[in-house]
Amino acid sequence: MLLFKKKTTRALVIIISALVVFTLLVAYFVYKNINDSVDPRIVNARTLYEGYNGLAQRNAFDSIYLLLDEIEMIYNCCDHYRNSFEVGVLYNNRAATYLTIALFSDSTLMSKNEKDSLVNLSEVAARKSIQIYEDWLSIFRDKSPEEIRTIAAADFYTGLEMYSPKQKARFLKRRTKEIETAQLETLRRLSVSYTNLGMVYRHRLDYESAAICYKKAIFLWDKNLTAENNLNILFNKPVRERNFIQKMFPSTRK
Repeated sequence: MLLFKKKTTRALVIIISALVVFTLLVAYFVYKNINDSVDPRIVNARTLYEGYNGLAQRNAFDSIYLLLDEIEMIYNCCDHYRNSFEVGVLYNNRAATYLTIALFSDSTLMSKNEKDSLVNLSEVAARKSIQIYEDWLSIFRDKSPEEIRTIAAADFYTGLEMYSPKQKARFLKRRTKEIETAQLETLRRLSVSYTNLGMVYRHRLDYESAAICYKKAIFLWDKNLTAENNLNILFNKPVRERNFIQKMFPSTRK
């Protein structure tokens, strides 16, 4: 009986070990396939972007400027990406960075003119992100996957001549999926851009223009609590606290 139990235990261990190895192999090949399908022209841009949140948390603003400039240079090397939603994200992050420095830095370390200059730069960046998002949406919003693929293919292959047709098809398939995801995300991103622009106007005491921007932001994304609370403050209404779910799973993506 004891020998039977030992054999059974050994068999279970072998089976579990085989399942673990099989799962790891499947995961390896799945992720390898995903990584191999990323457009090689912008891989470095995405790798660099992984450092953005860490720099923002440390308030390493000079490094953020350099990082965003380097990422934009990579995107600007490809016609397909020059006015893509990714570049809109870059400009909105610039707008947020300028605002953060202007509005939350120690007032004893920065003159009013310096703060105003940063707010002006934030406005330029926010408006640029809005323009990019709106132009992008005018092309891709509500398009089917087949239509996305056709539109993207028009300028996507330039610079990929050294790759095989199979590889290029894989890159385009991945890009089509990314654009499909961006169809769902870009209205929210546009809402964040309008929120930043509203904060610019609020800093200038142009409350009417700020309110217009906040209302636009909420219209685009009704869960934009930042815009809602900024609007509430303008009208002397109580701010709304984030609920438990919002605190646990904040919408922080840009």
